[in-house]
Amino acid sequence: MLHPLEKAKHISNCLELAILFETSADKPGNVNLVVGFEGTRYEHFLASAVAAAPSFEHAAKQGIAVSCGEIGVRDVGLGRIIERCVASIDVWQHGGNTLLGTVILLSPLAVAAGMTPMEEGCVFDIPKLRKNLKLVVESTTAEDAVGVYKAIGIAKPSGLNKASELDVNDPNSIDRILKESISLYQVFRIASGWDRVCSEWVENYPITFDVAHPYLMKNISGTKDLNVAVTHTFLKVLAEYPDTFIARKVSIEKTQGVSLKAKEILELGGLATLEGREKLHEFDAELRGSGNLLNPGTTADIVAAALALCVLGGYRP
Repeated sequence: MLHPLEKAKHISNCLELAILFETSADKPGNVNLVVGFEGTRYEHFLASAVAAAPSFEHAAKQGIAVSCGEIGVRDVGLGRIIERCVASIDVWQHGGNTLLGTVILLSPLAVAAGMTPMEEGCVFDIPKLRKNLKLVVESTTAEDAVGVYKAIGIAKPSGLNKASELDVNDPNSIDRILKESISLYQVFRIASGWDRVCSEWVENYPITFDVAHPYLMKNISGTKDLNVAVTHTFLKVLAEYPDTFIARKVSIEKTQGVSLKAKEILELGGLATLEGREKLHEFDAELRGSGNLLNPGTTADIVAAALALCVLGGYRP
């Protein structure tokens, strides 16, 4: 059995590796090893993954402390962890918002892993991990909500339209959150209708656990090629769940059109067939043709979370 400090480091390593795997895959419309966007390139994501690791390690330590009875789950300080993680990423690279959604998804996962006993071979039981994850997100506080609002202020993600309630760009929102003791979970429930990362949180990560993770593991086993498996999983998620990052920047109709093309490519065999590869190349060019307006960033965040489950569950390349 690993020492608690070794366990926390192991969890951090797993999540950092998941981000590196996701970034390196040849996903359409996203930054990868070969192609980037103006001002945002592959090296920015590499730096971001390394910068995020200490915060994931701290989150895991907090989860271990919960499991040992040293602190309560409400005392984890998840919002502050996310804020510090995003601030560290901002210091270590100049490519803008690289990992905000991924950090929001992976930070509670790190806490939950810390709370979950490791099995033989330093792996985690995924159903047990998911139960703890639900407890972590449902136990968040108003202070956690403030931390995430500050993290969003640091990352400055595109596509943040004005919200009808608790708008992140309204300075009065934080005062109201603290005065009315509105938890981060409650804030994300409000936002879940237009943001897929938020809906993952409040619904116990259904796309991550029930769709992306099993599909990814099946493709890893079947293709023996991580790049193919990640790219196909990306297309699977995008096909079934229109990307809310795109929707906030353009329109739901355009977003649904993107999902239909992802479905078509999968039906043609994706990277496994010549016709699929040709259509994927055309799709990638189309998504990049409008700058980053059609960048399926939320889909990438969910795939990163699914990869984290794979690595925590014992996958090794």
